[in-house]
Amino acid sequence: MTTSVATGREGERSAMRTPPIVSAEEWKAAWEELLVKEKAHTRARDALAAERRRMPWLAVEKDYAFVGPNGRVSLIDLFDGRRQLIVYRAFMDTGVGRWPEHGCIGCSMVADQVAHPAHLGARDTSLAFVSRGSQGDIQRLKTRMGWEHIPWYTLTDDFDADFGVDEWHGTNAFIRDGNRVFRTGFINGRGDEQMGSTWNYLDMTALGRQETWEDSPEGYPRTPPYQWWVWHDEATDPHRE
Repeated sequence: MTTSVATGREGERSAMRTPPIVSAEEWKAAWEELLVKEKAHTRARDALAAERRRMPWLAVEKDYAFVGPNGRVSLIDLFDGRRQLIVYRAFMDTGVGRWPEHGCIGCSMVADQVAHPAHLGARDTSLAFVSRGSQGDIQRLKTRMGWEHIPWYTLTDDFDADFGVDEWHGTNAFIRDGNRVFRTGFINGRGDEQMGSTWNYLDMTALGRQETWEDSPEGYPRTPPYQWWVWHDEATDPHRE
């Protein structure tokens, strides 16, 4: 049995042909059939993340500079003392969207999805958003849009061009060894639709979620699931230097 549902605005309604209406037993059977494919999708996603952890590293040779709420900072400063860094290039820039009232609507949606960074901090990872908007405009938008938990910096040089985000948004991952920085991952295009979740951010990094079940190279940090999870209002960060 199928049914039709009216959709659209008043005066512009059209019939939507829906899937069949079935019994509880039939619905459960259909769900279990789909669940097999969903689990396969999850395993494929885990395998992709394992490949990311084996991506070669690219040494970052330039000294990049940004402006933050407290003035000029370096790329190393964006790590905030942690081992890994994720940088999203947002277009809160002149000539984009309704700037300075608003920036890129897609980048704004990405910012709206970002989980509390305390959870990334628990895995020795920092998050930063960068754009060419002034700090004054960015701080005003952060307050207006509820983005106060996102560290946001202003680009001052060719960082965006060097890392493939001068003309389109994208998310780069970095790791450091002391003062040496390496690029380890990059996601752009529709891949950015998945970003914002702590899990997806960690899955794009060189070290991953750092959990015992993961397929990671020998010697990578690993702890059991749940043990590193935090309530963000009570989180303490042992990784910050």
